[in-house]
Order: sequence, then structure tokens, then C-alpha cells
Amino acid sequence: MTKTGLMQKLWKQYEKEHQYQPAGTRPVVEWALSKGLLELPPVDPKDILASQMAAALRAETVVDKKGRDRRVNHAVKITKNGVQSTFWGIFGFASDEHMQMSFGQRREQVVGDCFHLRTDVDAFNDERPVEKQYDLDLNFTEDVNERLVYTDGEVA
Repeated sequence: MTKTGLMQKLWKQYEKEHQYQPAGTRPVVEWALSKGLLELPPVDPKDILASQMAAALRAETVVDKKGRDRRVNHAVKITKNGVQSTFWGIFGFASDEHMQMSFGQRREQVVGDCFHLRTDVDAFNDERPVEKQYDLDLNFTEDVNERLVYTDGEVA
């Protein structure tokens, strides 16, 4: 069984044992550890630091001349010989190719999330009467425009 499959199996066991009440992952991990169903993995401190650095790079923003809060660092994931690596480029210094790949990959993530959200909502609605169905609007134009209101009160 894959690690993902094991985690899903343990989640289901926990949920069943706890009457399917929504739960956080930390209590489920603690439950699985206490029952001997999981073992703490060996930890490479460099992996932890690299993960913390990636989170810090993702979080770094600056306010530009027009008052927009934009990201400073842009990631591109590349798979070579079956190994995925992430390369970070700094806005203003990274090549156009890097930035276009980063934007494209981020857009694909959004599309993937929207696809799965649409599928989940459709499946949810299939189980409900028409008057209780959830209406999902995937047109984000208005939402994005609302957020484009800058400090000077103008929309770009």
C-alpha cells in the first residue's frame, strides 16, 4: 500500500471510530501513532529547513508602485528522470521563460482546483433535492475586479 493509501485508510478508520465528525489531521495522526498504526518518520533537518524556506519564499510579497501586493518569488516545478525539483526565480531577475512557466503552472493549479470543486459540487447536488442544491459560479471576473481596487480607489 502506498503512503497516500495508508493515510486515507487511517483517516477512514478514525472517522468511523469517531462517528464521522469533522476532524483535523493532527488528532488523527496522534490517534494512529497511539494505536501503533503509524510510526514517526526519520527526519532530515535539511528537508525541514528547505520546506520552511519554500513557505517563506511563497509568502514574500511587496507593494508595487500602483499599490498592488505582488509576489516576489515565483516557483517552477520541473521533473527530470522521475525526480521533481522546484526552482525559484525572483521577480525582475528571473527570465521571461521562467516567469511564463510559473504563471502557467499556477493557472493550471487553479483550473485543477476548479475542476475538482465543480465535480464535488455536482456530486453533492446529485444527492440533494433541487431546492437545496448549491449554486457554484466559476466566473471569477467580478471577484478579481473587486480585489483589483487599489489604495487610490481605482480599478486597473
